[in-house]
Amino acid sequence: MGKRIIQQRRGHGSLTYRVRKKAGLVRPGYLTKLEGEFKVIKLISSPGHSVPIAKIANKEGKIFYNFAANLLYVGQKITIGGSSVGDIAKVGDLKNGTTVFNIENHQLDGGKFIRAGGASGTIMNTEGDKVTILMPSKKVKKFNKNCRATVGRAAGHGRVEKPILKAGRKFYIMKAKSKLWPRTSAVAMNKIDHPFGSGRGKRVKSKIAKRNAAPGKKVGHLRPRRTGRKKR
Repeated sequence: MGKRIIQQRRGHGSLTYRVRKKAGLVRPGYLTKLEGEFKVIKLISSPGHSVPIAKIANKEGKIFYNFAANLLYVGQKITIGGSSVGDIAKVGDLKNGTTVFNIENHQLDGGKFIRAGGASGTIMNTEGDKVTILMPSKKVKKFNKNCRATVGRAAGHGRVEKPILKAGRKFYIMKAKSKLWPRTSAVAMNKIDHPFGSGRGKRVKSKIAKRNAAPGKKVGHLRPRRTGRKKR
């Protein structure tokens, strides 16, 4: 009798495939109402994020957490509506060529885009109530001019350049974010462990699974819009 395949085990929600509670204790994002001047009181290293997190407060005691900009330091003043590195402002108020990160997708959602270590986008131009931003993927995306963002580049650049050196360190890095590691190729498994398994060769034909298929059947393409080679 075969064991459950990986998709079924992950869907069951056991501790093996659950993100550690420690990784999500701090939730970065913007407060609904932000105005005036704040101060960075602490920098936190979160295992669930690739960017250091800054604890920011004002004189009235309002506290929120945001991803730290590159070269941000404890004691630095953060101006809401400013244009210096680390400041938080609406993208419509910033000049063309300004680098930003942690951009809101919709107003007051706290930030959804460009939140990885060392990442940043560039403001291209403003047309009406839409601001065009060049994303790290080199694609262009339009945002509402009232969406907020942090000025500068996210800290943590170069984190992938440092060699991991040993498997044990890699194991704990992946475990903190509940990533499946080490990962075994499906075609290298036995037939009872995965639909792609068996030693009958590695020339597996692409399979298309329905969106409402059972967990054990969700392998290959999941309800793709199109398949095959794209013709010009």
